[in-house]
Amino acid sequence: MPDLLWDDVRDFFDPDLMGALPDVCVAGASVEDWQAVFDLVQSSGWTWEYSAGGIAAPLPTAAEVLSRPADAEAVDLRVWPVPHVLVIFRPFSDEEIDFDVDLRELRGQAGVDTLCGFLSAIGRRLGKPVTMTAEGHYGPPVLGFDPDVDRVVLLAHSRLS
Repeated sequence: MPDLLWDDVRDFFDPDLMGALPDVCVAGASVEDWQAVFDLVQSSGWTWEYSAGGIAAPLPTAAEVLSRPADAEAVDLRVWPVPHVLVIFRPFSDEEIDFDVDLRELRGQAGVDTLCGFLSAIGRRLGKPVTMTAEGHYGPPVLGFDPDVDRVVLLAHSRLS
């Protein structure tokens, strides 16, 4: 059985309501957590690309990425857990793992299942909650992986509920 059903969460997958790129976060992270994510990305079979200043490069260690000078080129780690679904990690801080997903790529039950699977993989690897809020909104999360129940759960009520 799926973690979430499209009919229950479609508001949270609506780019007009949530923004096209909602914010996904693992709070209380560390350099070791970032490294665990890098290791997961490299071992998962997902397609990925790391870039610094827009130029593709080999993926360094998390410690190297997070110890760059403040004025260093921006870096990102682009991950495609399935074809045509892009997740962008932006390692700015060792205290939080931030990434974006594009809701326009996550339609219907297949999109919900893809997102739930990805959030679960990250959350299980780290043993921590992974939460999603509206784009640019640092308010209460709407859904996320809960390690206590080992699945993605609703954390807010949809207008449809």
